[in-house]
Amino acid sequence: MLDGVRENEIIVGAYSDQGGICPMLAAHRAGGRASCISLAKAWDAFAFRGARTRLARRATRRELLVLTAHLEASLLDDDVATRDLGAAIADHEELVQRRPKSERRGDPDRSAELETRPGWAWLRVMRRYDEYQRALALVESERAAELEPSR
Repeated sequence: MLDGVRENEIIVGAYSDQGGICPMLAAHRAGGRASCISLAKAWDAFAFRGARTRLARRATRRELLVLTAHLEASLLDDDVATRDLGAAIADHEELVQRRPKSERRGDPDRSAELETRPGWAWLRVMRRYDEYQRALALVESERAAELEPSR
């Protein structure tokens, strides 16, 4: 996106017009294949804050400086986050290995404790685990019937 922003006339308020193109189209033309409507909405909201009209126009020098600064900062942040995430994963795996095997299990079954609480459900689609088991058994029996050779 940085290459696209630097190489094209950038506008706000439209995908493209005679005066230029939006940052997402600029990124696409520079080889980027990401689709991020939230960026387009944020870009227009930033550029049109306090404006009476929302007609497409060229981005100001200040707006372009803010956009490129944020893009560059996000790239730097991605580099740091990747290294931090790798270190965090390694730390977590080390802690798991040090934990006694008896303590290495999943979440405890709290269904008996929570079943009386209104709105609680094991699954959103099924309200209870036994309903889920019955539905699953029905699906499995129908599938088995489909797979059986016809007589």
